Amino acid sequence: MSDHYMQPAVVFSHGKESGPWGSKITRLAKSAEALGYRVASIDYQGEDDPAARLDRLLAHNPQGTPLVLVGSSMGGYVSAMAAARLNPTALFLMAPALYMDGYPGDPAGCPRDTEIVHGWDDDIVPLASSLAFAKRRRARLHLVADGHRLAESLDFIDALFRAQLLRVRPVDD
Repeated sequence: MSDHYMQPAVVFSHGKESGPWGSKITRLAKSAEALGYRVASIDYQGEDDPAARLDRLLAHNPQGTPLVLVGSSMGGYVSAMAAARLNPTALFLMAPALYMDGYPGDPAGCPRDTEIVHGWDDDIVPLASSLAFAKRRRARLHLVADGHRLAESLDFIDALFRAQLLRVRPVDD
């Protein structure tokens, strides 16, 4: 197995109206790189079909030890649905578009280390979606005083993400 597969990796999936290097991804990518993770952010712009986005992530075939999938909104759905096939070490989901019309299925194979951040004032993805997912998967759910974009919660999200990356990364001998 090549060293590439043994390196810690983070793969980001952005939301429907965002891009691969929006404010949340840019901030979290800097934190991941500072902790020694390889970073990739898949470009889904122009692709509004969640199934096609899932296929694009699977075709990217991300590898890493550990592998952390990160997604926001539709990207949260894509990351969660990919877990059964990619077997990530951890998931970090922000307002994931789960259990909504047009987003079929119930994510399977989600790792034990799953963090969800959702804004109380989200007017796009119902809070009930994250509550249901967290309950079914025994994931940690963090509710913040924010809207769908979570723009006012970047410091909190970044600290939570860094803690997860530190928790799952391999210990050097």
